[in-house]
Amino acid sequence: MAVKVYVVYYSMYGHVAKLAEEIKKGASSVEGVEVKLWQVPETLSEEVLGKMGAPPRSEAPEITPQELAEADGVLFGFPTRFGMMAAQMKAFFDATGGLWREQSLAGKPAGIFFSTGTQGGGQETTPLTAVTQLTHHGMVFVPVGYTFGAKMFDMETVHGGSPYGAGTFAGDGSRWPTEVELEHAFHQGKYFAGIAKKLKAGASSA
Repeated sequence: MAVKVYVVYYSMYGHVAKLAEEIKKGASSVEGVEVKLWQVPETLSEEVLGKMGAPPRSEAPEITPQELAEADGVLFGFPTRFGMMAAQMKAFFDATGGLWREQSLAGKPAGIFFSTGTQGGGQETTPLTAVTQLTHHGMVFVPVGYTFGAKMFDMETVHGGSPYGAGTFAGDGSRWPTEVELEHAFHQGKYFAGIAKKLKAGASSA
């Protein structure tokens, strides 16, 4: 059976959605892995979103908490809000109490990717504080580490991302993920899918 990897994200302005698309490509490049993009429900009204200048939502379907249990592994993506995940993603996690009671996600691998406004805006604190959500569900956090290689040490160009996962800087909203950031996202998707595949194979043979 194919390994199911879900890429679940929230993206107000499209930066995280761009990373999600590249992560899907990377994960899909692993043989025997099926990848599906999902977005979490919006909690703000159309009126408020309009005042904030948010563009129309992507075409990715909205996921319900129960559908998380169908996946063999999940990559969660979100923008930062003062160094932590956006409220929309937190609201989604808050709705997973039923899964928590049954420990339906326990043992499943999980990864994180993110977008921040500035270099000091949460490229480490955003994923770090999100790990608590995974921990209570018993999920296995799979950081990308430094497996992306030499480009993580590049000091000549500005680029997001950290050992926790792929990332980008949105700035005032006009900056979009660079080629290196998209490469990092592709790598994370591929790396994560490989881990998820090994874990499922191990569980099947146990």
